Amino acid sequence: MYELLDQIEKENDIKKIPSEDHNELAREIRAKLVQSVSETGGHLASNLGTVELTMAIHLLLDFPKDKLVWDVGHQAYVHKMLTGRKNQFDSLRKLDGMSGFPKIKENPADTFDTGHSSTSLSVALGLAKARDLKGEDNKVFAVIGDGALTGGLAFEALNNAAQLRSNMVIVLNDNKMSIARNVGGLSNYLGKLRTSRKYRNLKDNVEQALDKIPNVGQGVTSKIRKAKDSVKRLFVPGMLFEDMGLIYMGPVDGHNIDAMLTAFRTALEVEDQPVIVHVVTKKGKGYRPAELNPSGFHGVDKFTVSSGQLEEKDDLTYTKIFGQWMLAAAKSNRELVSVCAAMPDGTGLTDFSKNFPTRFFDVGIAEEHAVTYAAGMSAGGLRPVVSLYSTFMQRAYDQVLHDVCLTRQPVIFTLDRSGIVGRDGETHQGIYDISYLSTMPNMRILSPMDGEELVESLNYALTHPDGPIAIRYPRGKAFICPRKNKTKFQEGKAEVLTRGKDVLFLAVGNMAEMCLRAAQLLAKHGVSSTVVNMRFIKPWDKELVEEEAKKHRVIISMEDNVYSGGFSQQMEAFLKEKRIETPVSVLCWPDRFIEQGSPRELYIRYGLTPKAAAKKAYEELIK
Repeated sequence: MYELLDQIEKENDIKKIPSEDHNELAREIRAKLVQSVSETGGHLASNLGTVELTMAIHLLLDFPKDKLVWDVGHQAYVHKMLTGRKNQFDSLRKLDGMSGFPKIKENPADTFDTGHSSTSLSVALGLAKARDLKGEDNKVFAVIGDGALTGGLAFEALNNAAQLRSNMVIVLNDNKMSIARNVGGLSNYLGKLRTSRKYRNLKDNVEQALDKIPNVGQGVTSKIRKAKDSVKRLFVPGMLFEDMGLIYMGPVDGHNIDAMLTAFRTALEVEDQPVIVHVVTKKGKGYRPAELNPSGFHGVDKFTVSSGQLEEKDDLTYTKIFGQWMLAAAKSNRELVSVCAAMPDGTGLTDFSKNFPTRFFDVGIAEEHAVTYAAGMSAGGLRPVVSLYSTFMQRAYDQVLHDVCLTRQPVIFTLDRSGIVGRDGETHQGIYDISYLSTMPNMRILSPMDGEELVESLNYALTHPDGPIAIRYPRGKAFICPRKNKTKFQEGKAEVLTRGKDVLFLAVGNMAEMCLRAAQLLAKHGVSSTVVNMRFIKPWDKELVEEEAKKHRVIISMEDNVYSGGFSQQMEAFLKEKRIETPVSVLCWPDRFIEQGSPRELYIRYGLTPKAAAKKAYEELIK
């Protein structure tokens, strides 16, 4: 089925494939991509768009001597195939399987572990500088998308790259999209570059025609050329990059291997400057459903290849609940505005953007700007809701601390995908937010245990004008707690879900479900439990914890966060200060990066399950 692709068993094998067979190899790669991702899920449209681009780079570079850095890395599936990992795609993004992102431990040709956006240029610049200082001669390539180029870190690297005084090649993969459609001035600028060929052709034709006029034409042409520098910035493609001290080439057809090879070889001939090669690709190319819906096929679960039908889930997720709340809240509160960073679909804001377009702001992949932009809007009298994935909130730590907390702006942060998220692995697990947000003065943190409490938390945040509030919630189907006697939602107060005398469970967020089930398991052995839904993580209910800790024989604390700086560590320190000696066992994530796998698999592996919690409690009781 894959006659040519099967000949590639390791890096550099692609060079053995005759050039006349390159188009067929590209077809086989796309077929393999579609078939594999349909069975495992993963990033599809971005990889389909970079098939020929990846092939061209591999035809040119010598791996692992030469260095290739992928921005984000979700588009590196083809790179993995061309470095001998095609037979590992049945384990893609599975527990102990092949990562969906570059990983040096998988293959040294991956060069650098990635997962977040806008980092490639800084890394590649560092690799190039290390090469120069060590007197080596390897080539350095960075591939960055037009969406990732909106990130501030990328511009910082571009500004610094002009000082390199030696060669590195920056491949700008321009597919007009990141995850959602690109927005902003840079997107418009790149759009102009794509259509600039008409201007260049017109300029060349005019100069050639003038040169042919005896005694007159050449003088006019000379004057035109002398005046060119004063006006070319209005017309000439790439002047933004040229003015930064970088050489610009393009646009180049990103599906024409020969054209890209010519451009890359020319770029490598420039010895004393970095070169940007602007490559235009089509996201989803070669698979019609992905071409028509590149956003939908960016990151997918399993789907049917023949129809392109994506598996639809009718589950009421936390993301959907938030999206519905935003629509309802915006109708009654005209000051409410929404800010996101290139993830309107993933954060549940698509309907809001359609219904309230003048109050919806997608700033692109620019989390730092999103936060400070919201701080400014808050200072101007609006009520901004900044919606980010927990893993991406990390990128704006200083802005949250300095521009929001310090000035006590009532910005609402909704952190989707908090806790373990699963198959995207180490770079995307949202298990640090409690720890870093807890260090910030004036910040309030809520971790609702179910969908109903998420709405209550959002309502509380909207009516709380004194400082910022972060509301964290997990990915996936919302838990609905079967509460008999609902406790009134009060600031800083926890909620007792069940009453017992032996074990005290302190549950953070979605761990409430785990604790309730653990309590049921213990009840079968005659052990009674109190389960507390902490709800507020900062400030947390110290009064209730102190009171209940004295009444019980064992304390079990569960949270979907790392131990260091988390609720459990804070709680243990508090009990020690109060000289309360009730034994405490903590079930949370260890001080290490958590690998890929489904949340259920990872909960089992690391002991964050009802069975593990019940066992731990029982062991403490019988000591």
